[in-house]
Amino acid sequence: MRPLRIVHAEAATGFGGQERYIYRLMLALRARGHHVQAICQPHARLTTQLREAGFAVETLAMDGPWNHLKGLPRLVRFLKAGRFDVLNTHSRRETLLVGAAGRLAGVPLVVRTRHLAKPVGSLLAYTRVPKRVITPSEFVRQHLIQRGVKPEHVAVVPPAVDFPDPMPQPVLRTELGLDGQALIVGSVGVLRAEKGHEQLLAAMAPLLQRYAQLHFVVVGGGEAARTKLASQAQAAGVADKVHLLGARMDVPALLPDFDIFALATHIEAAGAVFIEAGAAGLPVVGTRVGGVPEMMREGETGLLVPVFDIPALSTAIERLILDPALRRQMGEAGRKFCLGDGRFTRAALGQRTEQCYQRWLQEINAS
Repeated sequence: MRPLRIVHAEAATGFGGQERYIYRLMLALRARGHHVQAICQPHARLTTQLREAGFAVETLAMDGPWNHLKGLPRLVRFLKAGRFDVLNTHSRRETLLVGAAGRLAGVPLVVRTRHLAKPVGSLLAYTRVPKRVITPSEFVRQHLIQRGVKPEHVAVVPPAVDFPDPMPQPVLRTELGLDGQALIVGSVGVLRAEKGHEQLLAAMAPLLQRYAQLHFVVVGGGEAARTKLASQAQAAGVADKVHLLGARMDVPALLPDFDIFALATHIEAAGAVFIEAGAAGLPVVGTRVGGVPEMMREGETGLLVPVFDIPALSTAIERLILDPALRRQMGEAGRKFCLGDGRFTRAALGQRTEQCYQRWLQEINAS
């Protein structure tokens, strides 16, 4: 099949999970021989990252109705001149602006990628502007179908994780002054209420008091939440065994020193961090919400508990604390599940997305 001309649009200015997804996807599609560009805001971190990687990025202010009015004609001209086959948007704001421009410019395929697990309100940004939708999990796909998106118009493309090969040398125990006898339960995720760190710490507190060698490590940015967690640990009398590391860029070097990975998220479209942990050979403990069960094999690579069930969460973690053989067994199974067939690699992300684009273009051309 001929190479495609593809443009991705993103209005966010930070560089979180969604922006990393776009960055990895654009690299993967370029590696498959496609021409790939982006439309971002001038001050977005994604703009800088993409340009440093050699991508052309069209910049446009997308905040507020005035920028929409000014930007629409310019976007239509840009998209017509670019003769793009595919326009892929990633959130509501640029879907309504750039997606609408794409329809006016006659871009054959406008795709929306839905990255969130939250309930969908209006279908305008899923059925009226875009022609097709990509989701990171079957959970999100089913929600969109229930809301009215045609099943044949929405496809699942699992998230990708960049797996270091070889894994970097672990640094955490040295950094914290912990020896090989220490048992570390670790959690990675931005410190937001819906990630469930308060519930996880509540589940960990009695275990930290019960087991002298046990430590709890939390990796993730969010200063206000970090202060709140520190106060919670102090009130529970376990502050000396709770390590709040803040945001880190060296997570792959931290994971090998964990013995157990846990995250008590309240809502999750997919949960790529469970893949990262599984690939590092860690047994995982999570909540049975959203796409999390699709990122692991319950009972084989880890344990799932109901959301907000602190006693069940504590029991699941304690089960792994007390059973080193089970930890090893689940860790090995997790590594095999996450790495065995390459389902969560950047190459797979590019291939599956390309297959969606090509199939949908054929359907649209045939209609």
